[in-house]
Amino acid sequence: TGTSQADCAVLIVAAGTGEFEAGISKNGQTREHALLAFTLGVKQLIVGVNKMDSTEPPYSEPRFEEIKKEVSSYIKKIGYNPAAVAFVPIS
Repeated sequence: TGTSQADCAVLIVAAGTGEFEAGISKNGQTREHALLAFTLGVKQLIVGVNKMDSTEPPYSEPRFEEIKKEVSSYIKKIGYNPAAVAFVPIS
C-alpha cells in the first residue's frame, strides 16, 4: 500500500469538544490511524491539531496542550517518540 512506502504520516486530530474525545477513545479513529501508520512502518509522524478556531475560546492554548499531552501518551505506547513528533495547530 501507499502507507507502507511512506516516510512520514500526517495525523489530523479534531480539536472540537467531543470530537477529540471520540477520536482518542478506545475504539477511536485517531488511535486506529496512528497504530496503522506505525504498524505499516511509518516512523516519522506529524500531528495536525485541526479546528483550533472552534475551541472555546478560539485557538485555546490550554486545549492544544491537553490534546498534545493525550496524543503523546498514546503514540508513546505504540512505539513513537513523542519528542520527535511535531504538533501543529491548524484550522
